[in-house]
Amino acid sequence: MSFVMRLIRGARPLAGRLACQATLGIACAAMLMAPGAADAAGKYKIFLSMSYVGNDWQSEATNLVKAEAATPEMRDKVDLEVQVAGTDAQKQIQQINSMVQAGAKAIIVYPVSPTALNRAIKNACSKGVVVVAYDSEVTEPCAHNVTIDQHEAGRATAEWLAKTLNGKGNIVMVTGVPGTSVDRARTDGAKEVFAKYPGIKIVAEGVGMWSQATAKTELSKILATNSWDKIDGLWMQVGCFTAASMELEAGVPDNKIRACAGESSNGHRVQMLPPGTVKGSGAYRSIGYPSISYGSPVYSGAYALKLAVAKLDGKDVPSHVTLKLPLVETSQSKLCTSGSVDELKSGCTAFQPDKVPPGWFADIYSDQTQELGLGAALTGKPD
Repeated sequence: MSFVMRLIRGARPLAGRLACQATLGIACAAMLMAPGAADAAGKYKIFLSMSYVGNDWQSEATNLVKAEAATPEMRDKVDLEVQVAGTDAQKQIQQINSMVQAGAKAIIVYPVSPTALNRAIKNACSKGVVVVAYDSEVTEPCAHNVTIDQHEAGRATAEWLAKTLNGKGNIVMVTGVPGTSVDRARTDGAKEVFAKYPGIKIVAEGVGMWSQATAKTELSKILATNSWDKIDGLWMQVGCFTAASMELEAGVPDNKIRACAGESSNGHRVQMLPPGTVKGSGAYRSIGYPSISYGSPVYSGAYALKLAVAKLDGKDVPSHVTLKLPLVETSQSKLCTSGSVDELKSGCTAFQPDKVPPGWFADIYSDQTQELGLGAALTGKPD
């Protein structure tokens, strides 16, 4: 065996590159262009930049992004890396700058602030990086945004609650993650409605961080000075399931649970089903809960990834995509018996308790991401 052939067959990549730079020329170049190396080089390096992740919505949305990246359509195109900044805007800025330096082709971002990241995003765009924010918006013009109408979400649910209470009563508000455009728009929309009803009084507010556990902590604080008999209704960005559970634990009968305008968590949606649809001894059962349920669709991040790849492929992508606002009232509730994609497409609203935890969000299916279903949301792998 010749010296050249021994190098080609046995050298490590670094040694191969050094030898290539020296004397081996065409033979070594052919070795370095092996199919595996070519495939890796041909993928788009895409980062997912997360902010706060301490709730079920963020976990589910992240799983759907990962699953989308692993679909047959995407897996040969996308090299995905996930980074988490928490609620620290400066940390997210630093991470975005590092992503650009690391060769990012696109950044999918859940921004901690609508404005704080703008300079970093503008810098990324100037380097040719595609930036797509999902659910929570950014105001930098070069970025793309995928959202629902968050102001309308707050307004519509507040209107439902006010009318359900016949325009009068004491209500509790539990908001989301402070500083995000989502929290601000929803809260502003709701308060604009309540201000039109002189008989509606906001007796307490809490910061729920879009977390059932945090909502329970906040409600416990509120109940220390406001007993259930002094509360007529609740408006909660996340926490209706928790509120009903706490009432049931306090001995409130099923048919006396206070009306709640809130999230599309599966626990909430199960409670909204006709009594007896899902049976059990605890709170994760059907009681005909008087509610309106909404939520930012958890598929928005996965759809943002598809749009980024389309942009990188040279296709036209809108600067802003407004997704359909999912609104479900008690009378529209429908149990998903299998959780299949076909069943989701038909419009079922809640999953069996043995399939998902109560905090899991039920609005999974979209025509834009038909390849993703319950399995993808639970595991981060394609269905």
